[in-house]
Amino acid sequence: MVYRRTQQVVKRLAARRNAILAAARETCAEGGMAAVQIAPVAVRANVAAGTVYRYFPSKADLISELIADVSRDELAAIRRAADAAPGPSSALAAAVTTVAVHVVSNRKLAWGILAEPVEVDVTESRLSSRREIAGEIESRIDAAIRAGHLPAQDTALAAAALLGALHEALVGPMAPDSFDDQVKLRDAVQTVTLLALRAVGVMDARARGLVVQAVLPTKMAATV
Repeated sequence: MVYRRTQQVVKRLAARRNAILAAARETCAEGGMAAVQIAPVAVRANVAAGTVYRYFPSKADLISELIADVSRDELAAIRRAADAAPGPSSALAAAVTTVAVHVVSNRKLAWGILAEPVEVDVTESRLSSRREIAGEIESRIDAAIRAGHLPAQDTALAAAALLGALHEALVGPMAPDSFDDQVKLRDAVQTVTLLALRAVGVMDARARGLVVQAVLPTKMAATV
């Protein structure tokens, strides 16, 4: 007789896998990607190290799936914010703001996902993550162009440039050491959003209005 997993077993396995990924995310948020090792992740997830290997055969597999998991959450947040905006220009502002908020709210996690050196090869996972986010930004730029709100331009190049600028300014080597209070966090998010809107052709007064209208979380975690 062929064994078939019951729905309850499937749910239990999925829950355990999610717990391992959540533990890996928390570990990265606290100590960077270098801290994401099988043993400490297993302890945090309250499972044996062998259980982690059952779901993720190698450290590279675990980190790659962590990158994909964080990116899925960010992409979903970008889409929710943009879809809730009243028009295409507002949607673009909301998308850019959401990217910035995700970066400054947990800079160690963001840097770990983006570029922190690791001892395993996760290049493709990182590129896939960036392509997905850039693709969403591109679609919002394209919608604003079709609505007559922006001049014609290479939308793929513009999206890649905006995303690169956001990451470099907020979490890259040249970013400030920390955003240690809510005022600095909000100023940083609004500054890069304004820069992005101006870069794609939104007139200054309109860009400032869109930045002010963009919905920000009532509280963002100040992180280093």
